Formats: sequence, C-alpha cells, structure tokens
Amino acid sequence: MSEIADRGYAHPEVLVSTEWVAAHLDDPSVRLVESDEDALLYASGHVPGAVEVDWTRDLNDPLRRDYLDDRRFAELMRRIGVTPETTLVFYGDKNNWWACYAYWVFQLFGHAKARIMDGGRLKWEKEGRSLTREVKTYAATDYPMPHRDDTRIRAFRDQVLAHVAGKSGPLIDVRSPPEFSGERMHMPEYPNEGALRGGHIPGAANVPWARAVNPEDGTFKTAEQLRAIYEGEAKLAPGDDVVVYCRIGERSSHTWFVLTNLLGYGRVRNYDGSWTEWGNLVGAPIER
Repeated sequence: MSEIADRGYAHPEVLVSTEWVAAHLDDPSVRLVESDEDALLYASGHVPGAVEVDWTRDLNDPLRRDYLDDRRFAELMRRIGVTPETTLVFYGDKNNWWACYAYWVFQLFGHAKARIMDGGRLKWEKEGRSLTREVKTYAATDYPMPHRDDTRIRAFRDQVLAHVAGKSGPLIDVRSPPEFSGERMHMPEYPNEGALRGGHIPGAANVPWARAVNPEDGTFKTAEQLRAIYEGEAKLAPGDDVVVYCRIGERSSHTWFVLTNLLGYGRVRNYDGSWTEWGNLVGAPIER
C-alpha cells in the first residue's frame, strides 16, 4: 500500500503507520489505545505500552444506553495518564472498527490530538511486530473536565426521523447486504441485539463498511478509490448532510471516520442507536 501522505486524503495526519507507531513506542507524548470487540484480546497480547479502553466498561454509562458523562471521561483520561496535549493513537482487532468507534466517542469530548493506526492489529501482527502481555501503568494526570458535544457528529432517532421525512440528506447503511435487505438482523455468529424487525431505513444506500479497506492488511483505500465508492456509486457529495448507521453504531463510526477525515466531508453524523433502536421503534418506517 502507498504511503499515507500519497493517498490523497483530506486529513492524512489522522492516520499513522505501523512503522510510525513502532518508532514512537517510548514517546511520552504519545499514548497507544487498544479498543477491541473481544474483551480477552488485550490480555492475550498487545502493542507494548498500549492501554486498554473497553468499549462497554469504559465508554458506556452503566445504566442508560448512552456514553459516559464529562466527569467519568475526565476520570478515564486521568487513569490512563494523558493530558489534552497527549497524542492518542487508537488501534483495534482485525476489523479496526472498534478503534474508530473509540476515536469517535473521544471526539464527542473534543480530544483533538487523536489518530488511528492504519491497519490496526491485523497489519501489526502480519508484519511480525512484537506483542506483550505486560500491562504498563502510567502516573495519573490532572485532565480537565471536558464538555461532551453531541450536536456535531451524533444523530438521535428524532433527528433521523426528521431527516427521512424531510429528505434532508443521504443515509448510508454500512451493514452487510443480508442485514440491509432484512434477511438477517445481525452479522453471522453475532447476537441479535434485540431488534424485532429487519430491513433498512427508507432511502438509505447500502455501502458496507469493509469496502473502505484493503482486506489483506486492513489499511484504508486511497481517496480516489473511496470517492469512486461513496461518490461514484452512492452519489454522495462533500456538501451533503450525511447520516451513517449500522447495528449498534460501531461499524458506522468507521464509515464516519472515512467520510469525515479521509474525504473531508463537513457534515457527517453517526446514528449510534442504529438498527438496534430503529428496528424496535413503534411506527418507524422500514424498507426491505
């Protein structure tokens, strides 16, 4: 795959290579953050110096279906020993969508110095780079209390209902074609997550998240290739008000990252309620 700077991205600085990470393992201004679907993966071996941010335990409210609040986010950041000046580099398991999900949640709180390791664990392991079971601890910091802003990059059901009714912008369903058609309500070997009906939100285009990456190593495709998919096929335009969704918001955060950071779209919101919520709404329109 070509160098990140040569791929034509709008914001190439949001991606770092595995080579860059290997060269910054001992950089105190950088903190590696592993976020996986498999809760046991980090303990089995991780990039040296990385901390674990578990998407359920660390990023979600224990009672409400919502994210952690300002106070708990500041506590998380203090616990992993970072400041607003620390560059966070997220990576995850073979899909790397959980890295994008954690990155997206951190953007709700405005931590601007955040990056994604291109290819995630998949590329790191394929290159034979070292993993460790040692859990490194860092001195606690005094991270200031942030303010979570849901308005810029997050969509709620009422907003999506209005989006559909007013046809105010495109919707991108990033799930698999069988989920989109209603044949399935979840990915193979995954739980249903409680949705009662299958199908998709009316007017949505189906662009599976994985089309944005190279399957051999999980790296992102070039900007030209991505534009051919999202603009050539799905007919998006940079000025669109785009809403992306999936099943619980994790895969759609990957597409949000692609459209926002790699293609430079200015108005993309992730509907994290996604099909788990929409498939249970009374009276919500569904297409198959």
